[in-house]
Amino acid sequence: MLRARDAMDRSYAEPLDVPALAAIACVSPAHFSRTFKATFGETPHRYLQRRRVERAMWLLRCTDTSVTDVCMAVGFSSLGTFSRVFSAIVGEPPSVHRRRGPLAPVPSCFGMRWLRPAETAVPEKPAVPTHP
Repeated sequence: MLRARDAMDRSYAEPLDVPALAAIACVSPAHFSRTFKATFGETPHRYLQRRRVERAMWLLRCTDTSVTDVCMAVGFSSLGTFSRVFSAIVGEPPSVHRRRGPLAPVPSCFGMRWLRPAETAVPEKPAVPTHP
Protein backbone atom coordinates (compact mmCIF):
# COMPACT_ATOMS: atom_id res chain seq x y z
CA MET A 1 0.00 0.00 0.00
CA LEU A 2 2.82 2.39 0.84
CA ARG A 3 4.47 1.88 -2.55
CA ALA A 4 1.22 2.71 -4.33
CA ARG A 5 0.63 5.77 -2.14
CA ASP A 6 4.20 6.92 -2.77
CA ALA A 7 3.61 6.50 -6.51
CA MET A 8 0.52 8.73 -6.21
CA ASP A 9 2.52 11.31 -4.26
CA ARG A 10 5.27 11.33 -6.90
CA SER A 11 3.06 11.17 -9.99
CA TYR A 12 -0.11 12.98 -8.91
CA ALA A 13 -0.25 14.92 -12.19
CA GLU A 14 -0.21 11.73 -14.27
CA PRO A 15 -3.36 9.80 -15.16
CA LEU A 16 -3.40 7.02 -12.54
CA ASP A 17 -6.00 4.28 -12.23
CA VAL A 18 -6.73 1.57 -9.69
CA PRO A 19 -5.45 -1.35 -11.84
CA ALA A 20 -2.07 0.35 -12.29
CA LEU A 21 -1.81 1.20 -8.60
CA ALA A 22 -2.89 -2.33 -7.64
CA ALA A 23 -0.10 -3.70 -9.83
CA ILE A 24 2.40 -1.51 -7.96
CA ALA A 25 1.07 -2.92 -4.67
CA CYS A 26 1.04 -6.49 -6.12
CA VAL A 27 -2.63 -7.11 -5.30
CA SER A 28 -5.91 -7.30 -7.23
CA PRO A 29 -7.71 -4.02 -7.98
CA ALA A 30 -10.65 -4.89 -5.68
CA HIS A 31 -8.37 -5.87 -2.82
CA PHE A 32 -6.29 -2.74 -3.40
CA SER A 33 -9.31 -0.44 -3.14
CA ARG A 34 -10.61 -2.09 0.04
CA THR A 35 -7.22 -2.25 1.73
CA PHE A 36 -6.24 1.29 0.74
CA LYS A 37 -9.42 2.71 2.26
CA ALA A 38 -9.02 0.63 5.42
CA THR A 39 -5.37 1.69 5.76
CA PHE A 40 -5.56 5.39 4.87
CA GLY A 41 -9.19 6.26 5.60
CA GLU A 42 -10.13 7.33 2.09
CA THR A 43 -10.46 5.78 -1.35
CA PRO A 44 -7.48 5.88 -3.73
CA HIS A 45 -9.40 8.27 -5.98
CA ARG A 46 -10.16 10.68 -3.14
CA TYR A 47 -6.55 10.52 -1.89
CA LEU A 48 -5.28 11.41 -5.36
CA GLN A 49 -7.79 14.27 -5.66
CA ARG A 50 -6.72 15.64 -2.28
CA ARG A 51 -3.02 15.48 -3.17
CA ARG A 52 -3.72 17.32 -6.42
CA VAL A 53 -5.74 19.99 -4.60
CA GLU A 54 -3.01 20.44 -1.96
CA ARG A 55 -0.49 21.12 -4.73
CA ALA A 56 -2.95 23.43 -6.50
CA MET A 57 -3.43 25.40 -3.27
CA TRP A 58 0.30 26.11 -3.15
CA LEU A 59 0.53 26.98 -6.86
CA LEU A 60 -2.40 29.38 -6.61
CA ARG A 61 -0.97 31.21 -3.60
CA CYS A 62 2.71 31.25 -4.58
CA THR A 63 2.76 31.65 -8.37
CA ASP A 64 1.08 33.78 -11.02
CA THR A 65 0.04 30.70 -13.00
CA SER A 66 -3.53 30.94 -14.27
CA VAL A 67 -6.20 28.80 -12.64
CA THR A 68 -6.59 26.85 -15.90
CA ASP A 69 -2.85 26.13 -16.08
CA VAL A 70 -2.80 25.10 -12.40
CA CYS A 71 -5.74 22.78 -13.11
CA MET A 72 -3.83 21.06 -15.91
CA ALA A 73 -0.50 21.07 -14.06
CA VAL A 74 -1.87 19.09 -11.13
CA GLY A 75 -3.56 16.43 -13.26
CA PHE A 76 -7.16 17.55 -13.78
CA SER A 77 -8.38 17.49 -17.38
CA SER A 78 -11.45 19.68 -16.83
CA LEU A 79 -11.56 23.14 -15.27
CA GLY A 80 -15.14 22.52 -14.12
CA THR A 81 -14.20 19.32 -12.31
CA PHE A 82 -11.14 21.00 -10.81
CA SER A 83 -13.21 23.91 -9.46
CA ARG A 84 -15.90 21.59 -8.06
CA VAL A 85 -13.39 19.26 -6.35
CA PHE A 86 -11.26 22.18 -5.10
CA SER A 87 -14.31 23.90 -3.60
CA ALA A 88 -15.52 20.66 -1.98
CA ILE A 89 -12.15 19.99 -0.33
CA VAL A 90 -10.97 23.52 0.51
CA GLY A 91 -14.34 25.18 1.08
CA GLU A 92 -13.79 28.00 -1.41
CA PRO A 93 -13.27 28.31 -5.17
CA PRO A 94 -9.71 28.46 -6.57
CA SER A 95 -10.02 32.15 -7.50
CA VAL A 96 -11.01 33.11 -3.94
CA HIS A 97 -8.17 31.03 -2.53
CA ARG A 98 -5.71 32.83 -4.82
CA ARG A 99 -6.84 36.26 -3.56
CA ARG A 100 -5.65 35.35 -0.07
CA GLY A 101 -2.17 36.21 -1.33
CA PRO A 102 1.18 34.49 -0.87
CA LEU A 103 1.88 32.27 2.09
CA ALA A 104 3.72 33.68 5.09
CA PRO A 105 7.35 32.54 5.38
CA VAL A 106 7.10 29.70 7.90
CA PRO A 107 8.68 26.25 7.95
CA SER A 108 6.98 24.09 5.36
CA CYS A 109 5.86 21.48 7.90
CA PHE A 110 3.83 24.13 9.73
CA GLY A 111 2.50 25.59 6.50
CA MET A 112 1.36 22.22 5.16
CA ARG A 113 -0.35 21.33 8.42
CA TRP A 114 -2.04 24.73 8.64
CA LEU A 115 -3.28 24.61 5.04
CA ARG A 116 -4.29 20.95 4.98
CA PRO A 117 -8.01 20.71 4.33
CA ALA A 118 -10.01 19.87 7.45
CA GLU A 119 -11.63 16.76 6.00
CA THR A 120 -8.27 15.01 5.73
CA ALA A 121 -8.14 14.46 9.47
CA VAL A 122 -8.42 10.77 10.21
CA PRO A 123 -11.31 10.18 12.60
CA GLU A 124 -10.27 8.59 15.84
CA LYS A 125 -11.73 5.21 16.63
CA PRO A 126 -13.65 5.09 19.90
CA ALA A 127 -11.93 3.19 22.65
CA VAL A 128 -13.14 -0.36 23.02
CA PRO A 129 -14.72 -0.73 26.45
CA THR A 130 -13.20 -3.46 28.55
CA HIS A 131 -15.49 -5.56 30.68
CA PRO A 132 -14.30 -7.37 33.80
